[in-house]
Amino acid sequence: MNSTAGALVSDSGHLKEVPGDGGWPLVGYSLRTLRDPIGLTQERYARYGEVYWANAFGKRFISMLGPDANQFVYQNDDDVFANAGWNLFLAKLFPRGLMLLDFAEHRMHRRIMQSAFRKEALATYLEMMQPVIAANQSAWTPGDGFLAYDRFKQLTLEVGSQVFVGESPGAQAEAINRAFFDTGQAATSLVRVSLPGTRWARGLRGRRLLERYFYSKLGAKRRDGGNDMFAEFCRAQTPDGEHFSDADIVNHMIFLLMAAHDTSTITLTNMVYQLARHPLWQERLREESRGIGSETLDHDALQRLTSMDLVMRETLRLVPPVSFHPRLTVRESVFKGFRIPAGSYVQLSPAFTHLMPELWSDPLRFDPERFAEPRREDKRHPYAWVPFGGGAHKCIGMFFADLAVKTILHRMLLRFSWSVPVDYRIEQDYTALPVPRDRLPISLRLL
Repeated sequence: MNSTAGALVSDSGHLKEVPGDGGWPLVGYSLRTLRDPIGLTQERYARYGEVYWANAFGKRFISMLGPDANQFVYQNDDDVFANAGWNLFLAKLFPRGLMLLDFAEHRMHRRIMQSAFRKEALATYLEMMQPVIAANQSAWTPGDGFLAYDRFKQLTLEVGSQVFVGESPGAQAEAINRAFFDTGQAATSLVRVSLPGTRWARGLRGRRLLERYFYSKLGAKRRDGGNDMFAEFCRAQTPDGEHFSDADIVNHMIFLLMAAHDTSTITLTNMVYQLARHPLWQERLREESRGIGSETLDHDALQRLTSMDLVMRETLRLVPPVSFHPRLTVRESVFKGFRIPAGSYVQLSPAFTHLMPELWSDPLRFDPERFAEPRREDKRHPYAWVPFGGGAHKCIGMFFADLAVKTILHRMLLRFSWSVPVDYRIEQDYTALPVPRDRLPISLRLL
């Protein structure tokens, strides 16, 4: 693999056409993509190599696989690859979220939004979330069949609401959580007509509820301010004096709160699963947390959770919360001799890259030490480990997610131990984001 292997032609000097096949009539590979996306990608990589096409969701997608492809597309030196590729799935559900904007407009919105993620703001968020986490976990009832995914989803929504909105969702929490879930699940609907009982109809209904919730609070937030992210968005501006409109603020709040609490839930769930299966690692992290000397974390204490960081990185390698990243080409491009036509939907796969045996030793094995010195398998290529994407669209909230996940797990380690049966294996539902089909039942015990 050559990290500078972007615009190359074949040995004969002629551009190569991308190989592939369409799959089943009408549906293509849509059903396989929803059922077993990683297995399907590995199967087609073995057949066609790192660049191929397939039909899915009514479009032809060109898959570009591996770290070289990640670097070529994420760096996007010539502004060829537009994040408008996400519009196919998200435009009706999360219109004008930051991830759906491109080029100059994206840069302007990201500059404004960046103030909400500066170091001082993150320190404030860390302080704000800790009493929420403590209160939520103190209400947990230990025992068998504790559904970790559901509890984390509730907790991360409370954390996100406190930090982003400045208040708990209160009596509306269940409805808001349901709205986020339904809206996210609708993204990969094959039937995109608002028929009663369909995922698409539930997603649109969820979107309307979220809009009503944030618009109802916008006037007071603009007037009264605060130290939460909602207030930051209301007063943020570029050096040129550009502000967000009301619609921009609502769109960004919905998208960011969805992304923050869904991806944090997925990461926490899978970390807890791995620590349940590997009790020596669970105890290693617990001793590390005990060494902090406090249930409360500050920035310096977070930096001392080095073993937890290894586990988090390995968990994100095995189960990146967003398995695939679509793009749309605005003009023709060339990658390793393959012609990528203008108007093509392109698909990257962090989940595939993270399991490549060319990059990772025994890639299916949970082995956090692969991220420690001197091994550092993630350094074999600058785009080998990409759970947060890369380039101009690299996840703006990744540092917030890092401190939220670690703070929640730190307190959990100090209060509880947990386990799963020796023969238990988590089964992910990849309909939208990876969610455990059984919500991860664990045996939770007070220490």
